[in-house]
Parts: sequence; C-alpha cells; structure tokens
Amino acid sequence: MIGKSIRLERVINRNSGRTIIVPLDHGITLGPIPGLTDTRRAIAGVVRGGANAIIMHKGLVRAGHRRRGRDVGLIIHLSASTSLSPDPNAKVPVCTVEEALRLGADAVSIHVNLGAETDCEMLRTLGETAKQCRDWGMPLLAMMYPRGKAIANEFDPALVKHAARVGAELGSDIVKVNYTGSPESFAEVVAGCPVPVVIAGGEKMETDRELLAIVEGALAAGACGVSIGRNIFQHRDPVLIIKAINLLVHKKQPAAAAIEMLEAAAGSGK
Repeated sequence: MIGKSIRLERVINRNSGRTIIVPLDHGITLGPIPGLTDTRRAIAGVVRGGANAIIMHKGLVRAGHRRRGRDVGLIIHLSASTSLSPDPNAKVPVCTVEEALRLGADAVSIHVNLGAETDCEMLRTLGETAKQCRDWGMPLLAMMYPRGKAIANEFDPALVKHAARVGAELGSDIVKVNYTGSPESFAEVVAGCPVPVVIAGGEKMETDRELLAIVEGALAAGACGVSIGRNIFQHRDPVLIIKAINLLVHKKQPAAAAIEMLEAAAGSGK
C-alpha cells in the first residue's frame, strides 16, 4: 500500500534502511519520571539528536513534537497499563487507529506481554489493530515481550524468538523485542521474523559502553535499529547519546567510534 510505504519512510530512514526510535510513553506506566517531567524539553532533545521517530500517547501529542526544529516521525501508542494496577502486564486499548490518524500519526504501536494472564486479550487487540492498519495504510509497530508469572527469563532467546514471530504473524510492520545478549542468539530472532526488528533499551544502564555494545551486537545480527527510551531521555546528554547511536545505526560505524566521540565531547567539556 502506497500510503503505508510513505508513512514508513517517516519512521525508517530510506537511505540506511534503519531507524532510531525514542519511546516517550513511560508517563502512563510510571508517572513523570526523570527525563520526562518536561515533555517539550525531552522532545526537543530527541529531535536535536537526530532520532527518526518518537513514541507518545495521544494526550501529549499537543505538546508540539513538530513545533520547532527538524521534523521527527510520530508513533502514537495505542495500549497502556500502570504500575499501580494489580496486573501491570495487562495492556488495554486506549486509542484507535482512526484517532491516531486524526492526530497526525505516521505509525501506531501496540504492546503485548506473552505469558501474562490476559495475553489472549492483547493478542486479539493486536490482530484487530493490524486489520485497521491495513485498511488505513498505517504502519504498525508491535512491542512483543515474554512477561508473566511463568516467564523465568524474558531475555531467553527461545522466548524472544517466539515473541517476535507472533508479532509478524499477526500483521505488524515492525517488531520490537528485548536483546538476547549476543549477536549469535539475536541473529536467530531476526532470521525467524520476516519483518524489521528493533531492540528495546530496557532499564537505565550503568555505562555508555554497555549500551553501545548492545546496539552494535543487535545491528550485527541484522536488527533494523533501536527503540530506546530511558537510556536516552535519562542520559546526562540525550542529544549526544543519540548522535553516538546514530554513528552505529545510520553511519554503520563501530561502537569504538561512538565511544571515541563521547570521550572527545567529555574532554572538551561539551
């Protein structure tokens, strides 16, 4: 569909075939955590850094993600839960594809926790949303995680591989999953998923080296890019860390080059 193809180019760089997505949707789950207290400032930093797209809930779109500076793709998140819920893993629909279209979305996203007690409901929502996205020519990103009481390790390659495949099988255009810890194991995830795969950033990491090593490993395994939130918007310099990630994702340089850039910036006091 030409409409979906046009919108996907606002999310995935047409030249590199890769993407840097920054989720800013944590406020519903966790509240106004550090880095997201001032949404306008967070968006401005992400845009200056050169991200391809951001993920937001509908109510914060009015914060003006395109009001100043360079354009950035808008992905509106359609499902939610809070940390206050008896079951935070139970994601429910809170926005529709049609509503996202009216808000100017370039894509939408859905979160599914396989292994949660309500994963059947989340799968139904994903399937229905994929149909609506086909009808409207809207790209769909599926955040697919193995999470629940029976899940011992949500980074288990066998579980991540299964989760990625479910997202593709139900009609997603991009699938977001956890990194499995090594390029070798993550290559199996990518091989089993016939649509582009991006990795989640997860909890805030201790060092930039750790973050960049994960990005480098995922790209080496065939990932389409990254969808990293807290490790960007809670970074001491969100603009700089996005530029460092850009060297790997779009410039296809090694992590060592990005680390050298970060160290040079620190040395100059920037």
